[in-house]
Amino acid sequence: MRSIALLGSTGSIGISALDLVREFPDRFKVHGMVAGRNLKRLAAQIKEFSPECVAIKNEEDIPLLRKIMGKHRVEILSGLAGATTVATANEVDLVLAAIVGGAGLVPTLMALRAGKEIALANKEALVMAGEILVNTAKQNRTRLLPVDSEHSAIFQCLQGNRRDEVDKIILTASGGPFLRTPLKRLDKVTVEQALKHPNWKMGPKITIDSATMMNKGLEVVEARWEFDMEPDRIEVVIHPQSVVHSMVRYQDGSIIAQLGITDMRIPIAYALAFPHRLKGSWKPLELTRQGELNFLPVEKKRYPALSLAYEALREGGTMPAVLNAANEVAVAAFLGKQIGFRQIHRLIDKTMQDHTCRRTKDVDEILEVDRWARAKTSSLINGR
Repeated sequence: MRSIALLGSTGSIGISALDLVREFPDRFKVHGMVAGRNLKRLAAQIKEFSPECVAIKNEEDIPLLRKIMGKHRVEILSGLAGATTVATANEVDLVLAAIVGGAGLVPTLMALRAGKEIALANKEALVMAGEILVNTAKQNRTRLLPVDSEHSAIFQCLQGNRRDEVDKIILTASGGPFLRTPLKRLDKVTVEQALKHPNWKMGPKITIDSATMMNKGLEVVEARWEFDMEPDRIEVVIHPQSVVHSMVRYQDGSIIAQLGITDMRIPIAYALAFPHRLKGSWKPLELTRQGELNFLPVEKKRYPALSLAYEALREGGTMPAVLNAANEVAVAAFLGKQIGFRQIHRLIDKTMQDHTCRRTKDVDEILEVDRWARAKTSSLINGR
């Protein structure tokens, strides 16, 4: 029985993880949950899974959560301190880090320092402070287990093989909803169109990231730290069917790929139960029903956000944190219909240009840069 702290319980990853807890009650129990402001969903989760403690974003929401829960009682914490308390509780064996955005960095880092295994769905934490997180895991003799479908695929393709014989990591991307949209029409796409991902059901932020391909850019940065791979050995290819989740090419030219249906419960289950595989309720992949599998090069003019991510990774230091923060603010502005779709990458580019990169291993300094980048991008939006 593994005791889990679930950071981001009301999001899409959290909901899928709780599906697994429900399906495998003899393997997993939830000790703690962290959520934002979806109090009704959180209250329902608390009533079903009976965690020992929960943390929510805002302290002022605690009375409302208690009211929604009725007679059910649980310890309720709030803010960053509350999330950290949940993530570092003595009873916790594994932390599923699924808080969207930079807000997940500090609780994840504190959990690593407490010696917890991390099932990492929060790619932004590694983008902001990859070297710090990886080194902290090593120092505390614990593991970062990937949850993203692409990184889980790479992790699986590396099992039983020598890392020094890896030639290249190949991340696959669906291309999002605008793979074949004429370039001249991208300035006019709507929020509703951008949220219609062709293959995956995800939260709004990551769905927009998929449409711009910033999600793949963040995954390139994540892969650099998770698998100790230099940027020029991480390739992105378009694979519209999303059947091959990613691949590893070895020095003899052989490519090992991981294939599966588009169901996030599979990589989540692999991380939670590693090194075991669970026989879940999902249907297996039937290759004979898939038809063709296509692989295409990335069109840079269509997806300039990917180039910005490579640029930030090569620059190193605090630049990836700026990339991530600017993207979060720009995507939120697009979802709020304040800016157009193509303005997202332009705002990120401008914010990166205005940043003087620093070399640091201090989390507080990274968080300071994160705040600067958010304020800078916001000012560009308001003064456009």
